[in-house]
Amino acid sequence: MIILHTWTTPNGRKASIMLEETGLSYEVRPVNIGKNEQFSPDFLAISPNNKIPAIIDKEADDGPLTLFESGAILTYLAEKSGRFLAPSGPARYKALEWVYWQVGGQGPMLGQLGFFAKRSDEKAPLAIQRFTDEADRLLRVMERRLAEVPYLAGAEYTIADIAAYPWTVAATTFLKDVLADSLATKPALNRWLQVVGERPAVQRGMAVPNPQGS
Repeated sequence: MIILHTWTTPNGRKASIMLEETGLSYEVRPVNIGKNEQFSPDFLAISPNNKIPAIIDKEADDGPLTLFESGAILTYLAEKSGRFLAPSGPARYKALEWVYWQVGGQGPMLGQLGFFAKRSDEKAPLAIQRFTDEADRLLRVMERRLAEVPYLAGAEYTIADIAAYPWTVAATTFLKDVLADSLATKPALNRWLQVVGERPAVQRGMAVPNPQGS
């Protein structure tokens, strides 16, 4: 059994999508970041960076294993299940290349744009423009790649797509008014969004957690 500590954010949904895709048995423990539950001593013992998601694999090979950081979690679950990440060779490194691109670029930049353009009561035009431009650049990187291949790592759906999908959805929903012009010129990206979004496991993972049903 895997215990998933998560909340209703793009990073959290990477882990739940992966768990749904692999079929690994898991239990959800919501961490309400709006109530600062990520700073509780029990959660910090699992995730010292006070960020979700985090997992505990109670059936890991060498005893219970705790993991934080979404990229590490995706890689671990891929290796545990033998799915969505090649065991070796170029296909493996292409997938990891795009996972690292997502966790180091796409997620942080869209997160900063969301703060300055949407969440902050005090608007900072220079910061908004800076992160809007960077978000557009990153979406153009995705568009060029997805115009060449069906999925980010190439011909196959991998953890790279799982990593990027929730944040790209955020760009088309929460950030839609900020990025509308950019999104309107990305047919390959929109094709990819539709294809990935039609996967039943992705749909289930995007609905986790359900605070109303918790």
